[in-house]
Amino acid sequence: MGRDTLIERKVFPVGDVIFKQGSTGRTAYIVQNGRVEIVRELDDGTEKVLATIGTGAMFGEMAVIDDSPRSATARALEPTTVIVVTEQMFLHKLQKADPFIRGLMHIMADTIRTMSNKSGN
Repeated sequence: MGRDTLIERKVFPVGDVIFKQGSTGRTAYIVQNGRVEIVRELDDGTEKVLATIGTGAMFGEMAVIDDSPRSATARALEPTTVIVVTEQMFLHKLQKADPFIRGLMHIMADTIRTMSNKSGN
């Protein structure tokens, strides 16, 4: 990732869906400003708020780590600007990491998904 790598930003108005539960995840995001709500859509049609994240936080990375569908929906709670972290950028950084750290991230993503599925349905 040289100096000429372009950083993509996206702006979302209040209520806009950044990604939808069940969709394929090829990007992660970092909140540059604003707030994002992470919600799980339950079988009965209701939603459960899993987290509210703000400036500097990353979200959407689990789908990139384990190549699984999005486990929740991300929605802008206020006007929000995010930095798009492409799968290529993310995996490039991950490949530079110690193999132990890479393995640990896969285990953590699996554990979070399992816990989220048990408590969310």
